[in-house]
Amino acid sequence: MKMKAAVVRQATDPYKFEEIELAEPKNDEVLVRITASGLCHTDEFGRTLGMSPIVLGHEGAGIIEKLGENVKDFEVGDHVAFSYAFCGHCKSCVQGRPQYCEKFNDINFGGVGADGESKLSQNGQPVAMFFGQSSFAQYATISEESIVKIDEDVDLAMIAPFGCGVQTGAGAVLDTLRPHVDETLAVFGCGAVGFSAIMAAKVAGCHQIIAVGGNENSLALAKELGATDVVNRKQLPADQTMAQAVQAISKGGVNYAIDTSGNGNMIQNAIQSTCLNGKIVLLAPSGEVENFDFGKDVLMAYRTVIGCCEGDSNPKIFIPRLVQLYKEGRFPIDKIITKYPFEQLEQAREDSNAGKVIKAVVTME
Repeated sequence: MKMKAAVVRQATDPYKFEEIELAEPKNDEVLVRITASGLCHTDEFGRTLGMSPIVLGHEGAGIIEKLGENVKDFEVGDHVAFSYAFCGHCKSCVQGRPQYCEKFNDINFGGVGADGESKLSQNGQPVAMFFGQSSFAQYATISEESIVKIDEDVDLAMIAPFGCGVQTGAGAVLDTLRPHVDETLAVFGCGAVGFSAIMAAKVAGCHQIIAVGGNENSLALAKELGATDVVNRKQLPADQTMAQAVQAISKGGVNYAIDTSGNGNMIQNAIQSTCLNGKIVLLAPSGEVENFDFGKDVLMAYRTVIGCCEGDSNPKIFIPRLVQLYKEGRFPIDKIITKYPFEQLEQAREDSNAGKVIKAVVTME
């Protein structure tokens, strides 16, 4: 079928709306009319992969319009949110940990679906997919394994970002760290992922939640979302580091630290902000720490530095959990989302990259 999609041909090009072809769903796939899609820095990374042309977008949501013959758990008209793609057959997938699928990178960043083919084409030539969905388009043909049914009384524009960025931040707390109510946590970086971690930490009942950032408005919002304390890295005394500020607030260091920035200096401070046997989770896909000095207070304190993919979360289980928290008013994702019409996708991208909005979501209706 023909549809309109936002196509990128060069890494620096703006999104350009073009008509492309979308393949019909196979036996285990569904055709979804996309109603909303979140923007994420991973979409910017997708531009650098060298695949041209490509349709990006990986936080989609919409309404099912057609089912493959073997699809049993969904019906036409169901509201669904999308998440990452996975093969479903490797050891990790069979064990219920699809976020660590052996083919995760090939499927999500390789321009094709789990079957090794792209669902998109133009003038008979393939167009690269992204995360098995390419949600910057009017429709998507997607595996039923990568969608989650959503209650119809929930605004899909609020739920679309759950599929990646929100799931990553919230899952790092609720599925990876699983803190106790008397424990403390610091979040380095106040963007959508960091705010999701803060909201999740409040749900978990953390005794102290410290937000570290460089924007007063963002730090004020962090407190509204659940942070008990904030550190403005741009307003620290010359002789105090971010880590020392966190240690002072927490009286000796936090149990857990999460870095969402990928910045080497932030990562080093996150590590040094923790107490004895502290755990640090790195969520950004990059970040080089040069000349790292553990120091006498860290070297023998046995910190643990770990990473996690998609918040260690299984979307089929975790996204409905987040949706319920949102409906209960305990996960106020609406406070960080700014909506744009689909036609203003490039403006949404510019505003996001400039830090003018926390989480942009384009809507198709």
